[in-house]
Amino acid sequence: MKEGNSALFELEVPLPDTYLKAQAQRLVGFKVRYERMHQNLRLLVDKEGLERWSKKHYHAHIALLDSLLDRYPLVVFHGDVGTGKTATAEAASNELAIELGKDAMLFKLSTRVRGSGNVGEMSTLINQAFDIVSKEAGKSRLSFLIIDEADSLAASRSVNQSHHEDKVAVNTLIQKIDDIRRFSGRVLVILCTNRFETLDPAILRRAAYDEEFLRPNKTERRELFSLDCEGLGLADAVIEELVELTGSQGPHKIGYTFSDIRTRLLPEALAKAYPSRKIGHDDLIKAVSRIKPSPSMKTPA
Repeated sequence: MKEGNSALFELEVPLPDTYLKAQAQRLVGFKVRYERMHQNLRLLVDKEGLERWSKKHYHAHIALLDSLLDRYPLVVFHGDVGTGKTATAEAASNELAIELGKDAMLFKLSTRVRGSGNVGEMSTLINQAFDIVSKEAGKSRLSFLIIDEADSLAASRSVNQSHHEDKVAVNTLIQKIDDIRRFSGRVLVILCTNRFETLDPAILRRAAYDEEFLRPNKTERRELFSLDCEGLGLADAVIEELVELTGSQGPHKIGYTFSDIRTRLLPEALAKAYPSRKIGHDDLIKAVSRIKPSPSMKTPA
């Protein structure tokens, strides 16, 4: 997987991609989540498959397929930071390309498209990004565009503090999402956000599908600890203790995210033991005590 060559994108990856396939294997809960949502995603990108299905089962092109053309090729993944939204968007795009047997390109929009504050710059950069993504789709390939931290580009225009340039950028984003319907599913946009409630209502109305990402449950935390602590020689009881301590019933009263455990808590325990000894039970317990889970980004009801 490579970084994007353009200032517009953080990533530009031809699909299928072996790195993303491996990433999906390590992404706890991905298989179950993808099984739940992939049929809805296929409805947005597999027009040829839908035609074959219609002719096989109804011996004709059914009217329902025409109504699908009114849907926008837009998906929203939302949830707290560190719950796997972006990694899932990348892995799901790769799995769809494999499943459909099609070459594709995955683009991840850079936050640099916000520009430097010059008048009209953000809208210009958004237009340029969508033009590149659309051109890559061509007549037969697929293009997936992931917009991470989407609330920075698609926040509600009704917010009093919303700057004129931000409102213009939201208008541009809406227009480009409208425009890509003409590609009949060859372009799919996935917005990832921790602030679902701040997205502009016009964006939310266009979302054909949304998926909420919660903090890992007990089963998922157990799987994550078992996966990442494999080979450490930890007893099952230690894993179970960690599972309990990192849930909402633990000492911090809020569950840890996947990222909290994988990129903060476990490295903290490793730092205690390295380079002189093995990781022990006390290292892990002290790490839980020291590393607090990320605060929730949800607005209180």
